Amino acid sequence: MSRPVLPDNRIHPAIQTYVETHHVDIIQEVEAAIAKHAVVVVGMAMNPMPKKARAALDEAGVAYTYLEYGSYFNTWRRRNALKMWTGWPTFPMVFVKGTLVGGATDVQKLIASGDLTKMLA
Repeated sequence: MSRPVLPDNRIHPAIQTYVETHHVDIIQEVEAAIAKHAVVVVGMAMNPMPKKARAALDEAGVAYTYLEYGSYFNTWRRRNALKMWTGWPTFPMVFVKGTLVGGATDVQKLIASGDLTKMLA
């Protein structure tokens, strides 16, 4: 699967560095976490869905690392870099063994089907 991303040759050279490095620190932090931990949940305060994902993982006895980036009132520009990087439009973003599996509802489905256990085996 491939998704549309504006190719480098269609980005003016004067802004290429800005585009390449825009909030890259948050992406690097998430990449480091998903390289180190089997399950990573990326969320934000005040959003009930990251809490639902974490509760489902807790109930299933699955250990995870949680990264929280701001709330509805702040840090949206930094979080936007994660949305652009992953192509996933909402929080949480749940990664299992480095693979984005979706959000809270998606994790609940993986748990219910037994697929999460298979992924972690």
